[in-house]
Amino acid sequence: MRTRRAMAGAALATAVAGSLLATAGTTAPSPPPAPKPALTDEAVAKAVDRLDRTVEDLMRRTGVPGVSVAVVHDDEVVHLKGFGVRRTGGRAAVGPDTVFQLASVSKPVSSSVVAGAFTDPAEWDRHVTVPGFSLKDPWVTGHVTAADLFSHRSGLPDHAGDLLEDLGYDQSYIFDHLRLEPLTPFRASYAYTNFGLTAAAEAIARAKGTTWEKLCADTLFRPAGMTSTSTEFSAYANAPDRASTHVKNPDGTWSPRFVRNADAQAPAGGVSSTARDMSRWLRLQLAGGTLDGKRIIPADTLARTYVPEIVSQPPANPTARTGFYGLGWNVSYDAAGRLRLSHSGGFELGANTNVTMLPLERLGIVVLTNGAPVGLADAVALDFFDFAEHGKATADWLGLTGSVYQQMRDSTRSPTDYSDPPASARTAQDSAAYTGTYVSPYYGKATVTADAEGALTLSLGPKPLRFPLAHYDGDTFSFETTGEYATGRTGVTFSDGRLRVEYLDAEHLGTFTEQ
Repeated sequence: MRTRRAMAGAALATAVAGSLLATAGTTAPSPPPAPKPALTDEAVAKAVDRLDRTVEDLMRRTGVPGVSVAVVHDDEVVHLKGFGVRRTGGRAAVGPDTVFQLASVSKPVSSSVVAGAFTDPAEWDRHVTVPGFSLKDPWVTGHVTAADLFSHRSGLPDHAGDLLEDLGYDQSYIFDHLRLEPLTPFRASYAYTNFGLTAAAEAIARAKGTTWEKLCADTLFRPAGMTSTSTEFSAYANAPDRASTHVKNPDGTWSPRFVRNADAQAPAGGVSSTARDMSRWLRLQLAGGTLDGKRIIPADTLARTYVPEIVSQPPANPTARTGFYGLGWNVSYDAAGRLRLSHSGGFELGANTNVTMLPLERLGIVVLTNGAPVGLADAVALDFFDFAEHGKATADWLGLTGSVYQQMRDSTRSPTDYSDPPASARTAQDSAAYTGTYVSPYYGKATVTADAEGALTLSLGPKPLRFPLAHYDGDTFSFETTGEYATGRTGVTFSDGRLRVEYLDAEHLGTFTEQ
């Protein structure tokens, strides 16, 4: 509720504004002056000098095994260094040429490739098609553009298709089944979707008569001298100087327990690279598409990737800043009006990365790590820019970024603790009441089998994946989810010839009907 003082202040502001307009007549007000560079070479050098201590301190606090960092300023690589080990239990050190999985930092790399494939910024706004890909609304399918899909404003739900990938379905199956996903308003709603962006990238490659892998190599990687960068998992897996992915154990140690193959969504999360290669990409970005005096990407098609396309983070209060998403980039503006571009990448199976740039200052940093997201990569970047700007850290960036990642994990977990059945739990029926084959139009076939003792197993996906079911209450069971998008223990409920898998049912697509 507004106070009398607030209302009086508003009235005064309105009166003053009216008076100024009357005085100005019909003359349009002048726009504010363009922001100017504010960071001195000395300030940047001090931030660079402190960087090693920051990385080492955050590695000590988190236990993340390996980190590689590159900093570019005024078209020079002013810092390039590796820290820690490629794999716990081994002695091989991380260096500037160690290959890491980029996770979602792949998105701005991919938008650079598309910008290089285009000759006119208007091409971003042309309709794209890829065989087998359609959306629930035929009109949207017929009008969706590369810009819509690269900025996550197609109307697809958050992370649409990712759970299909986790179950082992290939790209063609996922593209075909996105037509069953419910849509929010087209170009008026933001939801982060790996397979939407992937569909656009694949469509552009097909339109150019090539594959996405070859388009990346021919358009960006080879011309820019990014010799250790690839969009194919096999290149990462076979790299002799490779950082294994690690997850944190309950005792706080880290282990290389999982492998993440992101080929199905390569444009969105499948790029692998080194700090040295990424420093060349940073130089290209900060020089408007040129590198070593050679034009690699048209300046205008690249600049379009920096333009806000959709609000991704509405301001929390009237004085807060709005966050936007461009074409593969998080886009924001600081208090001085300077453009700030960034993107984080995270695999829960063992990688966390960050790239952040201030184009006006010709300053950028990339941080690659071989541990699941605990905030280290983002904190290094935030701390670095904080020191360059203010000469000190203005916040505990690791505490803030780490809590954000934890909140994201917690938000996906079931509100029911299936590991602790109620004391008054009802008994289950005989196992034969649950066994059989069930089908979902979206998730395909689910099979429930019982062993000689009556223990139930749920099989999902094309391979399939097998999940032992534990009884919870009555006709409700549970199992431990696995994969990149695991959410802990989830519920499985049988009712009237149907099987509902809780974590698959956020969009009401996770109910299977018995055949």
